[in-house]
Amino acid sequence: MKNKINTIYKDAERFAEITKRAIISGNIKRAKKCLSIAEQLLETGSNETKSVISNVYVFSVSTFMELRHCNISNLFPTGLKTEYIKQINATSV
Repeated sequence: MKNKINTIYKDAERFAEITKRAIISGNIKRAKKCLSIAEQLLETGSNETKSVISNVYVFSVSTFMELRHCNISNLFPTGLKTEYIKQINATSV
């Protein structure tokens, strides 16, 4: 079971890297496609999948976009944007 969990996290990390590479290369169409897939996983996936998308994928991509001063509002679908806002609010004191 532990291997399965590690694989899910690694898959989410790889998926985030693919999304970030698309953004870096200016392939916004591909980046939006990746974000759309992540949104679908967030909506229809198991609780474990939803947690991984939220905690690994959204965190990784949103941090990357903030560091590069990208406008998250234009790219993130509604569900991912909601998860992003939850993360920001959770870290604010």
